[in-house]
Amino acid sequence: MKIRIFITTLFSIVSLNAQKTNLSASVPATDEYFGTKIADEYRNLENLEDTQTVNWMKSQNNYTNSILNQIPKRNYYLEKRLELDKRQGYSVSDLKITSSDKYFYLKRNANENVAKLYYREGFLGEEKLLYDPLTYKDKEQNHEFIINYISPSWDGSKIALSMVEKGEELADIIIMDVKTKHIHPQIITHVEPASFDGIKWLDNDSGFFYVAFSGTDSTSKDFYKNTRTVFYKIGTDPKKAMDVFSAKNNPELKITEDQFPIILNFDKNDKYYIGMAVEYQTYRKTFIISKKDLLAGKKNWKPFSDLDDEAKNLDFMKDKVIFLSGYNSSLNKLRKTNINNPDFKNSEILIPEKKDEIIKSYRITRDGIYYTTTKNGVEAKLYLYKDGKDILIKIPFPSGSINLQSKGKDFSDIWITCSGWANDEQRFKYDVKTDTFNPENLARIADYPEFKDIIAEEITVKARDGEEIPLSLIYNKNLVRDGKSPLLMEAYGSYGISDSPVFAKSYLLWADQGGIIAIAHVRGGGEKGDKWRLGGYKETKPNTWRDLIDCTEYLIKENYTSKDKIAIWGGSAGGITVGRAMTERPDLFKAVIAEVGVMNPLRDETTPNAQPKEFGTIKDPKEFKALLEMDSYHHVEKGVKYPATLITGGINDQRVIVWEPVKFAAKLMANDASSNPILLQIDYKGGHGGNIPIAQRYANLGDIFAFAFWQLGHPDYQPKENKKK
Repeated sequence: MKIRIFITTLFSIVSLNAQKTNLSASVPATDEYFGTKIADEYRNLENLEDTQTVNWMKSQNNYTNSILNQIPKRNYYLEKRLELDKRQGYSVSDLKITSSDKYFYLKRNANENVAKLYYREGFLGEEKLLYDPLTYKDKEQNHEFIINYISPSWDGSKIALSMVEKGEELADIIIMDVKTKHIHPQIITHVEPASFDGIKWLDNDSGFFYVAFSGTDSTSKDFYKNTRTVFYKIGTDPKKAMDVFSAKNNPELKITEDQFPIILNFDKNDKYYIGMAVEYQTYRKTFIISKKDLLAGKKNWKPFSDLDDEAKNLDFMKDKVIFLSGYNSSLNKLRKTNINNPDFKNSEILIPEKKDEIIKSYRITRDGIYYTTTKNGVEAKLYLYKDGKDILIKIPFPSGSINLQSKGKDFSDIWITCSGWANDEQRFKYDVKTDTFNPENLARIADYPEFKDIIAEEITVKARDGEEIPLSLIYNKNLVRDGKSPLLMEAYGSYGISDSPVFAKSYLLWADQGGIIAIAHVRGGGEKGDKWRLGGYKETKPNTWRDLIDCTEYLIKENYTSKDKIAIWGGSAGGITVGRAMTERPDLFKAVIAEVGVMNPLRDETTPNAQPKEFGTIKDPKEFKALLEMDSYHHVEKGVKYPATLITGGINDQRVIVWEPVKFAAKLMANDASSNPILLQIDYKGGHGGNIPIAQRYANLGDIFAFAFWQLGHPDYQPKENKKK
């Protein structure tokens, strides 16, 4: 044991010394906000074209890989995930079913790195390969595209595919005739259908609506401003797509430059389109227009719902509008109002507010309205509202999340997909006449005996202000609570997004090696409705990371783990959560992983994907203070002993620009007083973590797990002594 401790300590000292001799150059800048001067020591690193910056980033990335290469089981996760894929045979995603009962989906065989497009006539029909993304563009130029979104026409005769590569989100849209597999020569470029509510086909399948950008330079801070919904007619020049809903086309609607005008999903038999001015708020303004008027070139959109109506998820049912309402509700209700004379605040209540349950989603069918609820974001139920009655439907097995899919309002067909932390995702078709569920899994359910003893436990932790924080724990049922278990805690807490239970093999592999996974459902998320989101939003954002701190202290107190056995992990906006937990309580954690994280939100508004309506704006004195408080970069102090840290970024990241994690890493290296490693890893073939081949994603996750296990003392992950010494 003493020899192992010596080797690990020596390894850490070597890491520290190497970093101390390769600190980034510092070219400070000083900004003044409402009389407060803020020094920014590494402003120079924001210039990603500067040779010195580029070379420093590459040297740090090479150094990080050299360190991770010394971890004996660095590749264990990658190899194990590929083995599990092989056991399952293939995976299926992005299933779309047309009213004509055609199934379109992406399928990736275990020996493939990317998924291909398939279809079949009905669930039991013969499977046919439609398109291989590896054939898109010249492979000799090192292209490796993936399909990240599909949209079949109503009758299934055509399908639009979104093609992306290297982790980017800007895509090409190609259109295929399904029967002949002919790819139309017209390609729509510089779009993000996977991010901007998809593609909406016209009722006659002659074209579709999509969100278009005003420019082509995705690095411009104005790139996401003044977007517009356009109509593209199949076979025409994409550059001539007709603007049908935008600030420019409809100035009377007062759509702002930072709102995204989109047309919501609709059915063929609907008489109207609903337009929405999307921003990062729970409730948005909507507008309405008859289909005939819009397609005739008219611009007579009319205001429909306003922000103070607190209405969302609007859908038509004959001459009524069904919607989720937060008006005078701590959670939400399902309500309806008249299309021609809507009154969203005083509308009829179909489903009243349920105690401790939030209505998450609903689907209108010929037989009634199916809807799902969750408690604390982790316990899901299914209901049917029919003839004024609210019927609880017993699902096949207890689930943490339920997804609904239907053919449309004129059909009885309804499917549910159930999953949980320790239950593999399964898909069923529900028969309302017999009240039975019939399995309709397109991918087989594999057997994972190594996970048979892993369980999920749902608890709540009382925060310092008395709020009950939901906390999910995943571990082996034979675990001994002796404070010695390595614990990896993940937290997010932004945009009202819930960390819903899914069958995550990554979590199960951690637990299979003797660790505990914890998911802290901190404020800022949506687990307890809009009030939960607003409890970790702008000025209340400190609740987000303090909830994480309080959950950590609870787990230590209850002897699940101890300080030297805890790693925290946050991605994207979760970088705020773990970064500020680390800088506020550096003594509480052994390791921190900030994955493509928001680490410098005070400078967010200088980036293309700025989110001032979620985090705040430097133009407002109160929100400036909130931004400064949540800025991990500006809370790194000289001479403090910080935990071991792995900081990652994607060179093609369009959501969190790569210089945010880079600046944080540079300042942390220069100020840290500990002997703990601080590693900066840049994915030069990726972006925000998605839209990359599967082996690349597994490798990235594998490095996170290897780093955490190494730092938490797992014996299989301790670097071996250098033989030359």
